[in-house]
Amino acid sequence: MTSPEQTEEPIATLANAQSLTQDRQDQCVQSLEEFSVQEPLCKLSGSREKIYLTVKRFFSIIFSILGLLLSLPVFIIVAAFIKIEDGGPVFYAQTRLGKDGAPFTMYKVRSMVIDAEAKKAELLQHNEHDGPAFKMTHDPRVTRVGRFIRKTSIDELPQLWNVLKGDMSLVGPRPPLPREVKAYDAYQLGRLAVKPGLTCYWQIGGRSELSFNDWVALDLRYIRERSLTTDLKILLKTVPAVLSRKGAF
Repeated sequence: MTSPEQTEEPIATLANAQSLTQDRQDQCVQSLEEFSVQEPLCKLSGSREKIYLTVKRFFSIIFSILGLLLSLPVFIIVAAFIKIEDGGPVFYAQTRLGKDGAPFTMYKVRSMVIDAEAKKAELLQHNEHDGPAFKMTHDPRVTRVGRFIRKTSIDELPQLWNVLKGDMSLVGPRPPLPREVKAYDAYQLGRLAVKPGLTCYWQIGGRSELSFNDWVALDLRYIRERSLTTDLKILLKTVPAVLSRKGAF
């Protein structure tokens, strides 16, 4: 479940990002109101919307609790290898933007060297993606343990805590960084119309091999088609997608 936002930055506080995120949140709301596909984005309404969100939240809580419990042995083993490799912290946190541009702190298992962000500037010229996202197939900042946990999506497991807290859902567009959303146009802001998720359409259909425009198009497709059936199909297809490791790096 590797996201399009791969660079690992120091732990960010909501206060540091507040001036940007509040302005961007206001812009998100305004842009979504004026968005040309707003009607299909809001296909669910009234009682159907309430039922869908209630049931989705119920299953998000149940599966996030089970997932965290089952992940504990994995966290312990991975933590040991990370400490052996460089002695640095096991987890890290980043400020991401959720529904309507609202900021929250997202958690991951650290897969890069400790000073990854300091080394990023010299790698920008090697960015392999279009749009505001940064991605390198062979990023030299990724550790040996990091390469494995990225391929297997173990680095994303701490986000089950975000799901349990209500910052995220099991299914939904991947949450972007504030600096990435700063570069979004009105069309791209449409992907912030719903709560972000652990997995989505492009996670099961190409992942990092797709372009940023493909990510946005697939996220908007999900928002138009979202339903309990759609969510279940995506979740079921996520398992073989993760096991295949295709498009994950």
